[in-house]
Amino acid sequence: MDFPFQIRSYEAYEVAYKKSVAEPEQFWNDIAEQFLWRKKWDKVLEWNFKQPDIKWFLNGKLNITENCLDRHLAALSDQPAIMWEPNGITEANRVITYGELHSKVRQFAHVLRNNGVKKGDRICIYMGMIPELTIAMLACARVGAIHSVIFGGFSAQSISDRLQDANAEFIITCDGAYRGAKDIPLKDTIDDALVNCPFVKCVIVYQRTNTPVSMIKGRDVWWSDEVAKVAAQDDPEFIAEEMDSEDPLFILYTSGSTGKPKGVVHTTGGYMVYTTYSFVNVFQYKPGDIHFCTADIGWITGHTYILYAVLCSGGTSLMYEGLPTWPDAGRLWDIVDKYKANILYTAPTAIRSLMAYGTAPFEGKSLDSLKVIGTVGEPINEEAWHWYDEHVGKKRCPIVDTWFQTETAGILLSNLGGVTPSKPGYATLPLPGIQPVLVDEQGKEITGNDVSGNLCIRFPWPSILRTTYGDHERCRLNYFSSYDDMYFTGDGCYRDEHGFYRITGRVDDVLNVSGHRIGTAEVENAINMHTGVLESAVVGYPHDVKGLGIYAYVIMEKMPEDEAITRADIIQTVTRIIGPIARPDKIQFVKGLPKTRSGKIMRRILRKIAEGETGNVGDTSTLLDPAVVEDIKGGKL
Repeated sequence: MDFPFQIRSYEAYEVAYKKSVAEPEQFWNDIAEQFLWRKKWDKVLEWNFKQPDIKWFLNGKLNITENCLDRHLAALSDQPAIMWEPNGITEANRVITYGELHSKVRQFAHVLRNNGVKKGDRICIYMGMIPELTIAMLACARVGAIHSVIFGGFSAQSISDRLQDANAEFIITCDGAYRGAKDIPLKDTIDDALVNCPFVKCVIVYQRTNTPVSMIKGRDVWWSDEVAKVAAQDDPEFIAEEMDSEDPLFILYTSGSTGKPKGVVHTTGGYMVYTTYSFVNVFQYKPGDIHFCTADIGWITGHTYILYAVLCSGGTSLMYEGLPTWPDAGRLWDIVDKYKANILYTAPTAIRSLMAYGTAPFEGKSLDSLKVIGTVGEPINEEAWHWYDEHVGKKRCPIVDTWFQTETAGILLSNLGGVTPSKPGYATLPLPGIQPVLVDEQGKEITGNDVSGNLCIRFPWPSILRTTYGDHERCRLNYFSSYDDMYFTGDGCYRDEHGFYRITGRVDDVLNVSGHRIGTAEVENAINMHTGVLESAVVGYPHDVKGLGIYAYVIMEKMPEDEAITRADIIQTVTRIIGPIARPDKIQFVKGLPKTRSGKIMRRILRKIAEGETGNVGDTSTLLDPAVVEDIKGGKL
């Protein structure tokens, strides 16, 4: 595939960026023309940020799977679409060509229809990192159903909350999943979640681990049985459902500051156009390149940069089922060499974790196939950046330091690999079409360079979120109410003397732990459900591997006799209610919390103490009981 919109020089970037700001509608019109549409749009854009009401490519008709699959068949039918490396080193890998993937997606689209799925239905997908996960997502899109992928580490309660919010009547899952040395019982977790979800009509189960599972008559069916029924039919063809550009493609839940997850909604046309544009440019993708993204598909990075953007570009996506350090710390480098991966995209957390093993895991590994390496999920610290550059990129691969969010769907700030400048720890420059603004707390724009502020975006891009499912007011309040006519990212940001951007962290009550956003309220709610807990407060603190760890201050009805056991019990409660991803790293039992006279917890004080500050923690004059601070400082973990 040729990419007329690929930027190949810094001068071309400047030209594209200027046009994207001066003539945004013409700019995106020209890019959207490169995709397969059943009917062209009547108008490129209508928008306001007050309601918000944002529409791209109005009345355009398409199906994203025809852009991911059908249009590539003539030239790329035998090219690998997905290469899959299993968790176990003795199990055979799988390579699925575009022709094979097209056939499997059509087949599974029939399975969905045979089980009652209609356009607009919500389908929860809770699976391990196997090719069938991508087949399930694409089949949903092909029939016009809205998929909601839930990360395999979430608990039954978290799944139940999401099922109820989306009113998802259909589920696609596995008996179990492999992750490192663990077998994860996915179907059992789904069964626990469904106790509170009687509206679920059908659960389709793929056999991965051959774990014994409960199968309820009339509700649960085996993937293999359903596919066999379709294969026995004479006509396996499945005409993709025609979708409007603004029809929802998927819902992806992300933690919010209220404790209730937000269902971020992305629509079909704009998501396809922007994410593909970002992929081709940031990673400088060339036809035939093998793209290895280590993210889980349960997160936005996996949706976009393992599946949709890669396949829309006619690329080859390399998926890995397991952990970067299993069975040893050389596993990622083995995979890169085995498949001759050209692009490696991973998280700073993984890089810092691998740094701890030293250079021995690199022995016997060449990594010569790599051309671009990238980081995602959180700002990368300079030490990790230089280690990544030296040991993985061999000082010859540009590092793209990417910043985006579930709500943005695609990368907004990043250098373009080898085309625009990089700087350790900086996402550097906005992509064309993205207009970043720094503002102060009052909403006044902070101009010039060498300045810090809250990061906003002043103009919509095609893959911006449209709403939060079932609660549009929450979308408005979260993203568009803080500052007039701007999308507020929730992140603080520094712009250096060259105009390069560096994300400095969340400014709301959301933590970025190992690249995953976790609401403090969500963790606090889980802690407070533990027997004997009266109240809790959660903050982030610097963590050598995760970047940010979870520090919990907990008030008990009575101080525990054995603090270690009580800490372990609280951690187990959080794991049960949310999942292991939200377990606190440190728990300190306290007698009180620093609150203002209106009852607001002063988290900045708790953050300072969590960071090890024992001296000045700032002004405490507004506190109801300033003595509480000294008690907490003198406490122990």
